[in-house]
Amino acid sequence: MKIVTWNTQWCCGLDGVVSPQRIVESAHELAGTDGFDVLCLQEIAQGYADLPGHPGDQPAELTALLPGYQLFFGAAVDELSQDNHRQRFGNLVATRLPVQQVAHHMLPWPAEGDVPSMPRMCTVVTVQDPLLGPVRVMTTHLEYYSQIQRNAQADALRALHLEACAHINAPPKPLPEHTTWPFRTKAHTPHTVLCGDFNMQSDDPAYARILTPHAHETGRAEWSLQNAWLLLYGMVPQAPTFRLFDRRFGPDPVTCDFIFVSGSLAPHVHEMRIDGITQVSDHQPVLIRLG
Repeated sequence: MKIVTWNTQWCCGLDGVVSPQRIVESAHELAGTDGFDVLCLQEIAQGYADLPGHPGDQPAELTALLPGYQLFFGAAVDELSQDNHRQRFGNLVATRLPVQQVAHHMLPWPAEGDVPSMPRMCTVVTVQDPLLGPVRVMTTHLEYYSQIQRNAQADALRALHLEACAHINAPPKPLPEHTTWPFRTKAHTPHTVLCGDFNMQSDDPAYARILTPHAHETGRAEWSLQNAWLLLYGMVPQAPTFRLFDRRFGPDPVTCDFIFVSGSLAPHVHEMRIDGITQVSDHQPVLIRLG
């Protein structure tokens, strides 16, 4: 199972060209033979024609570029322009694996008037992998300018993950067959991948909040989230994913795009790679291979 996560900057490259096609092609190239099974994209735009590069309806464009995949777009921002035109901005998950459940969770947005900010959310798609079974893929994009908001959002992500895992030991009572179909049994799994642009480095308090062990709360260490890169490479630093080529937001390259996995998936992490060459976004894409 190969997953690619990427903050696309509304598919706008450092050359100013907006091209969802370049994003898809680069993601497939990173994934190698047979391409990716799941693609998690952040900063996908719909209706924001005034953004640099003038993006179009990117969920529709990506749907056309990904035949054989199902796409799920979660808008963190959903608003009308001054001329009453709908505008949406958020995360998108594309997968060619069977899908069992989809959820879009708005994250906390505590008030902080001294910094710019916008609503943030997490898109969750539970897929059925032929070897691993159900895997819950969560992708998100946390606040850049506010530590207060980022901390709250990290806590919410951890709580969402813990809540989902708790259903394993205490699933909802099944109703008789053919009774109110939304109540039918769901897939509950500890297997979780949390990925995206967290807008923080590993010394950020929000990073530690995500990785706070769950064992003392649940008795199940396999539910705790772990940094997949560290599982593979120990203390070898993860390659930078931001500001490699564009230094408008700081003088040095940093790592802020992470992939966390549940303890249950830790033995199944076989590879991680980062494309440190592409410039079709201001972030670099990250690949994980599970098996």
